[in-house]
This record gives sequence, C-alpha cells and structure tokens, in this order.
Amino acid sequence: MDEKQFKSELDEAMKLFHQRDFEAALEKFKILLEADNKNAHLYNNIGLCYAHLGQNAQAEEYYKKALFIDDKLVETYINIADIYYKENRLWDAIELLQGAIAIVPDNAALRHYLGRIYIEDKRYDDAIDVLDSVLELAPKNFDANWDLGMVYFELGDWNSAIANFEEVLKYIEDNELIYYQTALAYEANDEVDKAISNLLKSISVNEKFPLGYKRLGMLFMARGENQDAKEYFNEYLNFDVPKEEKEKIQKIVERLG
Repeated sequence: MDEKQFKSELDEAMKLFHQRDFEAALEKFKILLEADNKNAHLYNNIGLCYAHLGQNAQAEEYYKKALFIDDKLVETYINIADIYYKENRLWDAIELLQGAIAIVPDNAALRHYLGRIYIEDKRYDDAIDVLDSVLELAPKNFDANWDLGMVYFELGDWNSAIANFEEVLKYIEDNELIYYQTALAYEANDEVDKAISNLLKSISVNEKFPLGYKRLGMLFMARGENQDAKEYFNEYLNFDVPKEEKEKIQKIVERLG
C-alpha cells in the first residue's frame, strides 16, 4: 500500500469511526495495521473501536501495544484510565496516570484526569494538589477551577470554592448551573446578597431553570421578604414539580400569607 492509498484508507476509517460504525472502522484500522505495524496511533484507534464496542479487554490490549511503541501518547493513557474508571478500578487508574505524568510531566490533561480520579476516590488533598498543578501549566483551564471549586465546597472551604467558581465565570457567563453552584457557596458563606445575585443570573440565563426559583424563594423567605418569596415560589410551582414537593411548597406559600 503506497502512502497516498494509506492516507485515503485512513481517512475512510476515521470517517467510519466518527459515524459510529465501529465494527467497520475496526476492520479498516486492522488492514492499515498490516501495512504499518509500528504505528502507535493505529493501535490506539483499534483500542477505541473495541472500547466503544464494549470489549474492554481487547481495547486495553491494543492501548498497551500503542504505549509500547510510543510511551508518550497521552490520549492512550487517558483511554486506559477511562476503562479502569468505568470498571471502578480507581487505584489502577491512579497508578497508571501517576506513571504517565512521570514520563510526560508537562501535560495538563493527564494531571486533570488524575485529579478527577482522586475526587472520585475522595482523596481531596491529593486532588487539590494536582489540580493546582494543572492551573500552573494551563492558567485558563476553567474546568480545573470548577473541579477545585467543587472539592473546596465539599470540604466546607467556602471562600476557596467561591474564588474558583468566580474564575469559571470569567470564561462562561451563559450557564445557569455555574451561577447556581456559585450562589450555594455564597449562601453557605453567609453572603446572601451575592447568593441572590447569582441566582437571579441563573434564571436570567435560563428562565426555565426551576432550582433557581426555588432557592430564591427560600432565601427571600429567610430574610422575611415574603412577597418576593411568594413570587419565586409561585414561579417554581409552574414547573413540572413532583406532587409531594408541590404540596410542600404550596403550604409554605399559604403560610407566607
């Protein structure tokens, strides 16, 4: 197979893969492998096909063959770690990623994935350390800020959680969930005005975001501003609220007068 034909066949294999025809893509990649059996990316792509077909053992086998050829192939480490994560083999994922970082120390993606595995394993101090290192390598990685914010929120360090959520909001201003989570952190930190401000932004971004209305009702009620509380509770009741929840909120509205 000459270079031009190889490229054409590779393009076809990738097209099949992106069309999610993984069996056909797998066969194409294997034919290409016969022409170039030292191509780490082909082994990785075959592994991906097997993974999408639910054949994790075969996927892991080909991923490891890819790494034998190129031990700096970052995406392959992440692909193996993803298998381990889905199989709840968290320690295997951690060990793999720690080894990968030793080989490719300046890669933020490897460190970020390790941080998320640490969070899943509730190793929060380790998660903070590695996520901080991600931000040293990639200061504008707002996903790392979000993960750090959630860790600090879990630990009850509201100031640090707020600082990280506010960093995320420098890059994303059209996501109601980020405003909502930021509001929860401000509320926990007894900064109710800022909590309300973020909740108002959440429903401004998405007027069909029920959690924002309910939380606004709760905060205004806590401040004794009953008319505002009723307004937002009634807006909340316009959504498809479960019967038991609806009855509970209706009773609150009745008590508010």
